[in-house]
Amino acid sequence: MRSTPRSGAARSRLRRGLAAVAVAALGSTMAVVTATSAQAAVTCDVTYTTNDWTTSPGQGGFTANLTVRNTGDALSSWNLGFTFPNSGQRVSQGWSANWTQSGSNVTAASMPWNGSLASGATLSLGFNGTWSGSNPKPTSFTVNGVTCGGVNPSPSPSPSPSPSPSPSPSPSPSPSPSPSPSPSPSPSPSPSPSPSPSPSPTPSPGPRVDNPYAGATGYVNPDWSASAASEPGGSAVANTSTAIWLDRIAAISSGSAGNNSKGLRDHLDLAVQQDAANGSAPVVIQVVIYNLPNRDCSALASNGELKVAQDGINRYKTEYIDPIASIMSDTAYRNLRIVAIIEIDSLPNLVTNLNLAACQEAKNSGAYEQGVAYALSKLYAIPNVYNYVDAGHHGWLGWDSNFGPSADLFGSTADLATGGKATVHGFITNTANYSALVEPHFSVSGTVNGQQIRSSRWVDWNFYIDELSFAQAFRQRLVQEGFSSNIGMLIDTSRNGWGGPNRPTGPSTSTDLNTFVNNSKVDRRVHAGNWCNQSGAGLGERPRANPATGIDAYVWVKPPGESDGASTEIPNNEGKGFDRMCDPTYGGNDRNGNNPSGALANAPLSGHWFSAQFRQLLANAYPPIS
Repeated sequence: MRSTPRSGAARSRLRRGLAAVAVAALGSTMAVVTATSAQAAVTCDVTYTTNDWTTSPGQGGFTANLTVRNTGDALSSWNLGFTFPNSGQRVSQGWSANWTQSGSNVTAASMPWNGSLASGATLSLGFNGTWSGSNPKPTSFTVNGVTCGGVNPSPSPSPSPSPSPSPSPSPSPSPSPSPSPSPSPSPSPSPSPSPSPSPSPTPSPGPRVDNPYAGATGYVNPDWSASAASEPGGSAVANTSTAIWLDRIAAISSGSAGNNSKGLRDHLDLAVQQDAANGSAPVVIQVVIYNLPNRDCSALASNGELKVAQDGINRYKTEYIDPIASIMSDTAYRNLRIVAIIEIDSLPNLVTNLNLAACQEAKNSGAYEQGVAYALSKLYAIPNVYNYVDAGHHGWLGWDSNFGPSADLFGSTADLATGGKATVHGFITNTANYSALVEPHFSVSGTVNGQQIRSSRWVDWNFYIDELSFAQAFRQRLVQEGFSSNIGMLIDTSRNGWGGPNRPTGPSTSTDLNTFVNNSKVDRRVHAGNWCNQSGAGLGERPRANPATGIDAYVWVKPPGESDGASTEIPNNEGKGFDRMCDPTYGGNDRNGNNPSGALANAPLSGHWFSAQFRQLLANAYPPIS
């Protein structure tokens, strides 16, 4: 499922960085505002509340929530403006509007789905910000350029003199764009994605939390859980959270893979039930958004149902993303933390694999960039959805010729979304792949008998030898690209444990460079470009939040035991072809150095249960299953 290019030329290594962590205390103000214009009377009630916190003496951050009720004539679009009383107050990221700031002047412009505001209708919007000196509340608002009157804000509370205890203490930075004072989200009904929202009052969505995984438990898919529990010893991991894959339009609805198969709404309903039985901890449910036109353009095992040349981008928007957004925005799911994993195996292909016709067509048509931007826009508009964009893995993007250009492309693609880079909560690496989390027995900067480790056949001049170092470095490069310094990374550890009897227990004593690396590395693949149902693999780290600096969570996005692709051609109506990288007899191609595929035999179609693979993963788990 993961295609990997040959390496590019190596240049310079990029440095890594950290972000700050903050916690909050509550303050609020109520304003009744009235304005008139030559065209229509604009009158409204505005509630402005803040969660304020101190990060150091004289400075801190805050989350502001505004509720605006239109008590005047109906509006077809709106533009809310105000001025910060203190020049040290800044908007860093907002939601439910297009937020801009010039000096102390702040503007929130309506978005396509909430521009029509009927008489009597209420809208909710908000932002995260920073302050220095103090954080007083605005005393004047405008609507569509007309000054509102009658503003009588209550006194602004002083910021907390010292931070409250963090809900999830961790040495890692605060990796998401929206700080929150509580590990449990505020009730978050989703805004309607339709152009004309209901005139009835819209409950406040509340801010997104710093890290959706912190303080939460993961949704357990009962279908995967039953398959895992049916295998010998599988009950030990059957209650682990795994992602839901929407890999075709039919998968959105019930019955797509048989009469008893579950659709998106079924899983969300079950997540609500798990949340109700979960005590005070919220539930996070992970949904893989995976159906771009010309999907996975450098591979065949999961290349999808939509084609660029067959109106694929329009169908992607109207038949795939729009229905998903409509379901996720149902207020019944407002208390869930929904993590959207956006389009694996997509944007990196536009950097590395343009020699392939399907990838070139995806690039020339703009299908990948338009599709990803559309998904970001629609899902970000739902305030309890967290977008994480796929960012390849170290064996794909670890060379400088791929590293920087990929970050550039991710930035320019996010800029196309309504809300821009703020629509991206974070990124995920190693999705459905096997790259080791950490290589403990050698360093990429080391030498053997005077030769650089980087020059070995396995490393091939890559700057990274494992996923953790790559994810942390790539995160900082993305921040340099203009993404929020609070973005966090996810690493899929579902199949990268590489335990069992063949796992090295220490560095090799060989003085031959390639022998040393091959005998020291815990990743037992013959080449880092091998990706399909790998022989010898094991379960990796169990899902957990805040495991390392800059990492929101280790996750099991690829459900262990679900095949990457069929080892022989199997006719099907799921849009899944036969990729020779899934054939154990295949001798490879230029993307894996013309090495054997390393795939297991007798594999079913991608996404189907593969008992032999699951049993191997369980036996080779690292850390071992206790």
